[in-house]
Amino acid sequence: MGFSSITHWLIVLLIVFLIFGTSKLRNIGSDLGAAVKNFKDAVKDENTAKVKTIRRGVSKTRVRK
Repeated sequence: MGFSSITHWLIVLLIVFLIFGTSKLRNIGSDLGAAVKNFKDAVKDENTAKVKTIRRGVSKTRVRK
């Protein structure tokens, strides 16, 4: 009766295929993959910019004795 039944998931999958079709699902999957990749690249670029800023600040500061 719960959500762990394999027959339940097969029926749900069949209904999704009938409603959307395989081509739309493929397009949705590729769009989602591209969005995740762009998000990862943006986060990586932001972290690299922060590290460069921190390194510039450290190299310009003088240590006094």
